[in-house]
Amino acid sequence: MTDAVAPVLLADTAPFAQGGNRLCYVDPADRERCIKVRRPDFTLEDRRRKKGFPKNLLPLAHFDDNLEEHGVMMALHRTYGEPLYQHVSRCFGFVETDMGRGLASELIRDASGAVSETLKKLLWDEGITDDSRAAIERFVNFWLTLRVPSRDLLLHNIVAQRDPAGHIVRLVVIDGLGSQSLIPTSWMPSALQVRKAEKKIANFHQRIELLLSQRGQGEFPGYHGILLHHDQPDSKS
Repeated sequence: MTDAVAPVLLADTAPFAQGGNRLCYVDPADRERCIKVRRPDFTLEDRRRKKGFPKNLLPLAHFDDNLEEHGVMMALHRTYGEPLYQHVSRCFGFVETDMGRGLASELIRDASGAVSETLKKLLWDEGITDDSRAAIERFVNFWLTLRVPSRDLLLHNIVAQRDPAGHIVRLVVIDGLGSQSLIPTSWMPSALQVRKAEKKIANFHQRIELLLSQRGQGEFPGYHGILLHHDQPDSKS
């Protein structure tokens, strides 16, 4: 009989990002990883309760984002292998924490050591530049080539990793992958896979244009895509 592994302690530290259903923490044992846990103020029961009939009859596991993301990432890894991680963050599996079971993922950092900002925040602050335009083009070409199944490519689910000079090395998707279709995308005819990928990319470009049109007209739209603190290699947060 082996001793139980002590849970990772997160509750007394500050998350660096927040989504609709989860909080993101730097893994205290590995600064190259983040741990996603459910928001304590929004339980699985709360999520299910908000759904209408018949979805509110589904088991709680159906509403667990960590469980869904893990299943999606394992399936994508089997289909695409290492090329996937040129523009998608890695998933390392589940860990026990003092805030419940968390999902460990690759934490994308700039060469400076800072957590990479989202594409949404970058475009809001800087507009479209030659650097960001080139990074977007590289990402789009990759997405159309691999035809990775995804929901809409939301700008706050993509981060921009920078090199020592501050140039964008790559755009990396950190959430929102997987298809909601009953038929796995990899089973579909190639032409249909291409059309689905092209539709997602067209939607992606529309979101960029909409965000750019909103610049200078008020506050940053929503809270998604803003780092709650700028974690650095020597940060005490």
